Amino acid sequence: MTTDQNRMAHPSVTKWQWRRHPRCVGLARAQLRKALATWGLTAIEEPASLVVSELMTNAVVHARMPPGREILTRFVRQDGGVLIEVHDASDLWPEQRVPDECGGYGLHLVEKLAARWGVTERNGIGKKVWAVVVDTSTAPSE
Repeated sequence: MTTDQNRMAHPSVTKWQWRRHPRCVGLARAQLRKALATWGLTAIEEPASLVVSELMTNAVVHARMPPGREILTRFVRQDGGVLIEVHDASDLWPEQRVPDECGGYGLHLVEKLAARWGVTERNGIGKKVWAVVVDTSTAPSE
């Protein structure tokens, strides 16, 4: 379901475009896992995969975009971790809600798993939702 991969000159960055389709959530997760394996960051595969799943799901389900607009993921290797970005063309920013039997756990999960996360404007239309996941097992102890 990828529509395009923009190859970056820097091997520590990978970027993909996706259709706004539920199947793309799993495909984005698989691309992140490949990148983490290449970068030697398999220790953070589980939390990073959960984070990208939540951010992609929000973009697919909740971001109201004009037809033909795609979702972009960008994964950037950082010292001991990865920056995960999900770009979409919706101007509606995600909001944490009180979890209940119908859902609302996604951003709470992202907040728990990520060292930090946020939402920023993009150049042009839409927004970028991002999170940094780090390997806490290799962090220096205090």
